[in-house]
Amino acid sequence: MAATMKSIAEELGVSIATVSKVIRNHPDISPETRERVKSRLKELNYRPNLAARALVTGRSFSIGLVVPDLVHPFFGEAALGLSRVLRRHGYDVIMFSSEEDPELEFRGVEQLLARRVDALVLASAREDTATLDHLASQNAPYVLIDRRPPKYKGLFVGADDVEIGRIATEHLIKTGRKRIAHIGGPAISTGIGRLAGYRAALEQHDLPFRPEYVVSRHLGDAASDSSGFDAMKALLRLKPKPDAVFCYNDPTAMGAMEAAIEDGSRIPEDLAVVGAGNVRYARFLRIPLTSIDQQSHAIGEQAGKLAVSLIIGKTSHKRSVLMKPQLVIRASSKSA
Repeated sequence: MAATMKSIAEELGVSIATVSKVIRNHPDISPETRERVKSRLKELNYRPNLAARALVTGRSFSIGLVVPDLVHPFFGEAALGLSRVLRRHGYDVIMFSSEEDPELEFRGVEQLLARRVDALVLASAREDTATLDHLASQNAPYVLIDRRPPKYKGLFVGADDVEIGRIATEHLIKTGRKRIAHIGGPAISTGIGRLAGYRAALEQHDLPFRPEYVVSRHLGDAASDSSGFDAMKALLRLKPKPDAVFCYNDPTAMGAMEAAIEDGSRIPEDLAVVGAGNVRYARFLRIPLTSIDQQSHAIGEQAGKLAVSLIIGKTSHKRSVLMKPQLVIRASSKSA
């Protein structure tokens, strides 16, 4: 007969709750008791009956994470921060990629709700609030990360996108650049905010805003490098050419640098480049990339903490956490 939490608890002289906490890696257990229970679980090759546990506790001890893609390093870093926090609280993460498709996102949310996840963490691919309205109609707890619709007042964790655009553009201005272009993102909060910061910095330093120096991308993050390449090619056909470019994210900046080098431009002598996201490999590129660190890992950590607090009823539904972006200067934007 298969071992159960009850039989293991009786054998060791502890409560069922203690065995459950050890299985969920809950911190509220003494090291000696934890080791004794874990040792017996290993001897018995015990696997918890998750369905039965959900029926008893009313919780699945799982949280759904829905992101636009699994290619962009930002979402990988955020997922890592999220999962590390959740593991400490005994929760597992079930991931779903919407591939920047609003309908696929909706189906993914439905599948996760059908699995009875205790909460959702969502970076929505939608420009409207249809997914959020559906979650509200189902009374499903959720936390938004990275992107949020206009006037959204619910739980959100992300970076100050206007500040990202302002810091990046101001840095380029301080290096002596005068013709600063911007390769922007899609018409979502991150793209809109970074463009606003770019424009604000130009205005603050009495530099003209030139619409022809702004190329907005309509593709999602998974295609950032290729769309950055195409956008930079278009910018390099202008007369006069830009002498600097602020890119919506690091993969976009990498595509832009590739296009500039292919065109014969020297980086940073002819063209300074700044990205956003500070991906781990940015410093290892042929020309190390200056970037704005938006604290991707910390965004995931904060989202995890809010999700757990939301489940146990200790979080305000109107709380937002904005990470402070930081400039990381590398070779791609040395002074002219």
